[in-house]
Amino acid sequence: MISVRILILGGTRFVGYTLLERAIRAGWEATSFSRGMSGLPPADVRVVQGDRLNKRDLERLAVAGPWDAVVDTSGFVPRDVLMACEYLRPATAHYVFVSTVSVYRGWPKEPLSESSEVLYCPIDAGPDYGEDVEDGPTKYGYQKSGCELAATSSFGLERCTILRPGVILGPREYIGRLPWWLRRTALGGHVLAPGNPARFIQPIDVRDLADFTLLAISQPLAGTYNITAPQNRDTFGQMLQACVEVTGSAAKLAWIPDEKLVAAGVRQWSQLPLWRTSRGVWQVDSTKAQGYGLSSRRIQDTVADTWEWMKSEEMLLTDQRSAEIGINPDLERWILNQLTGK
Repeated sequence: MISVRILILGGTRFVGYTLLERAIRAGWEATSFSRGMSGLPPADVRVVQGDRLNKRDLERLAVAGPWDAVVDTSGFVPRDVLMACEYLRPATAHYVFVSTVSVYRGWPKEPLSESSEVLYCPIDAGPDYGEDVEDGPTKYGYQKSGCELAATSSFGLERCTILRPGVILGPREYIGRLPWWLRRTALGGHVLAPGNPARFIQPIDVRDLADFTLLAISQPLAGTYNITAPQNRDTFGQMLQACVEVTGSAAKLAWIPDEKLVAAGVRQWSQLPLWRTSRGVWQVDSTKAQGYGLSSRRIQDTVADTWEWMKSEEMLLTDQRSAEIGINPDLERWILNQLTGK
C-alpha cells in the first residue's frame, strides 16, 4: 500500500484533530504543525511545533516536507494564508483550504450553490478588512474569501481544493453549540425549543468533513465544494429529541414559534444555538460534493457520539464565540412562563 503524506496546519482541535485521526486510521503519514497551545494531536502523528505567523517557523516546516497534500484548518487572515502558501508551495503537490459558507454574499438570506456570488477580499488583506452586517456578510466571511483567493492565487486552481462547510458538529466541538443543547436537555424540565420542530437543518459531522477531505486528496479533487448534510433530511426536532433520548433525561420540549421568540428579543444563533429564521441558512446545495463521495451520517448519530465524548473527556470551550452560547436559565424560565404558562 502506498502511504499518502499529509500535513495539517493545526491538528490539536476539532477539525484538524479529526483529520489527523482519520488519516492515521487510513494508514497515511500525518504531520501536525501548530503552536502546541491547544492540546496534543492524536498518537502516531509527527509533530512540528511552530507559529504560522513566524517566517522562520514556516521555513523550518517547509524543510520537513515534502507532502502529497497540505490541509489548512487554521487560516483566517488572507495575508497569513498567502505567506504560508508561498513557503509551502515547493514542499507539497496539493493545498486544501477549509473555508466556510460565510464567504457567500447571500448567506444566510438566500439558497446557495458553488456558483453563488462570493464576497471580495484582497489576498494580502489584514484582519480588519470587511464589515459585519446584521443577518448579512461578516468580517469572518470576507476574510475567509480572501484566504481562498490567496490559496488559489499561490497554488493555481488545478492544485487547490476549497471546502466550504456550513455548521460543523460532532465530538471535540469547542464552540459548544450541540454540547449546550445536550447539557440543557440533560438538566430536564421544560426546555425552550425554538421555532418549528419540522425545520430542516444541514449541519455536517466533523468526521464526514474529514473523510471527504481525505477523499479529495486521494483522488485528487480540485475546485470548490460545499460541505453540508443533504437538504430536507434532518430536522431541528430530530436533533433535540435525540438530545433528550441520549442523555436519558425527562426533559419536555416546549416549542415556541419564531415570531414570539423574535418579539421577546431572543438572540438567534447564540442564545438558542443553531436557531435562525433566515431562509437560506439551511438551504446550501452540496450535491456536487455528494456526487464525488461526500457521505453524511444522520443527526441522531452525531448527537449520540458527541454525548459519549462529553462523558469521557473534559470539554474545553476555547473559541471566543463559546461565551455567547446559551440562554440564561432565568430568561428561559421567564419566556416559558410568559408564552406557555409552564
